[in-house]
Amino acid sequence: MKPLLYVYRVLLTGIWLMRTGEVEANLVTLNETFRLPYLPELIARKLAGPEQGTLDEGDLAFHQGEYERLRAELQAAHEASTLREMPEEAARAALNDLLVRVRLQNRA
Repeated sequence: MKPLLYVYRVLLTGIWLMRTGEVEANLVTLNETFRLPYLPELIARKLAGPEQGTLDEGDLAFHQGEYERLRAELQAAHEASTLREMPEEAARAALNDLLVRVRLQNRA
């Protein structure tokens, strides 16, 4: 169940990012917009434990179809996006500085 939820998180986060320019990785929050009726049940099954985490053949086929649909939606959102392909140099330098500071802080 957990890997399937990761797939949905990645796809929905990507679509949201392409549309809004913002990163949102919380599936519950994302689903307030996307309204995928099966996500709450999948999340509940994951929280219920591993014994609830298996899917049958019909479920697998359904989620494969949803994967393909959302992947196409992600591609369309990418093509329609006004986000830059690469960040400005100042943003790249600031991100590099942040990463160096975090790494140095974690060494202590």
